[in-house]
Amino acid sequence: MRSGEMWRLLSRFNSFRRTHVILQHLRMSKHTDAAEVLLERKGCAGVITLNRPKLLNTLTVGMIRQIYTQLKKWEQDPETFLIIIKGAGGKAFCAGGDIRAISEIGNKNQKILQDFFREEYMLNNYIASYRKPYVALIHGITMGGGVGVSVHGQFRVATEKSLFAMPETAIGLFPDVGGGYFLPRLQGKLGYFLGLTGFRLKGRDVYTAGIATHFVDSEKLDTLEEDLSALKAPSSENVADVLETYHTKSKIDRDKSFILEEHMDKINSCFSANTVEQIIENLRQDGSSFALEQLKVINKMSPTSLKITLRQLMEGSSKTLQEVLTMEYRLSQSCMRGHDFYEGVRARK
Repeated sequence: MRSGEMWRLLSRFNSFRRTHVILQHLRMSKHTDAAEVLLERKGCAGVITLNRPKLLNTLTVGMIRQIYTQLKKWEQDPETFLIIIKGAGGKAFCAGGDIRAISEIGNKNQKILQDFFREEYMLNNYIASYRKPYVALIHGITMGGGVGVSVHGQFRVATEKSLFAMPETAIGLFPDVGGGYFLPRLQGKLGYFLGLTGFRLKGRDVYTAGIATHFVDSEKLDTLEEDLSALKAPSSENVADVLETYHTKSKIDRDKSFILEEHMDKINSCFSANTVEQIIENLRQDGSSFALEQLKVINKMSPTSLKITLRQLMEGSSKTLQEVLTMEYRLSQSCMRGHDFYEGVRARK
């Protein structure tokens, strides 16, 4: 065999092996599933721990399937009265879906891409309609898919180390996982601003913005979990009472004003436009240092993603969550067939 033919065969083999490894990663074996998400009963609570701390607890399709299946079981279990979901490692609750793995597979296997987004959105919708109290401890980085498995639940607990963002316009995507539903329902045009710019909210600001329902000092999280798990056949009201007690006792940044408070008039004015071009023009005409900073940020984003996101939020403001998730699934598949997403992820590796 000639050397040229041999190199071509080796190249094809390496390409096949790489695809096979990615597929294995996305499908997940039982062994890795068990390591990447922990499911256990503690007292009256079913506890979900996202367990990929080195990867900021990013979600894989295997984790999504395990969580969905276990939530179904716990919903039917008369001994399970509430759900607690948290992230391992202390740095992140969940930094989103594993976009690198998704971008790696690309168009080589459309079925995997369809499965990931469809099943992720199904989980988001299921959490929103869950019939038992659902408590998400959004301690640390909470972005994208991490928002999806928390914000639709009944209770979301932020800490001084929480960091919320929907940064998808920077990677050629859009703020999905129901972003088209919850973002336009935040105060004024705050959700439009967050969705288009990817602005990061930290600590108590995550609560003030309406993303979290409660704020608790991070050093109290373990005790909070113990107290919730020790409740006897609790109702939603009982769970809310415990959370409110911890929230009330928290002193960290209690008197600190919302980071965007002084800019809300500008946000409401500039981001009320119906086109991205007009939003950009509004920011230019405003001319303040805040407006010009946001203009710089927006100019770095994918132009296509900005237009998709604005339309998504406008449409989603009058749709149900189910309707929004259906719309977002169709949008996700369209983005997967384009090139901005793959280039956006590549540029951030």
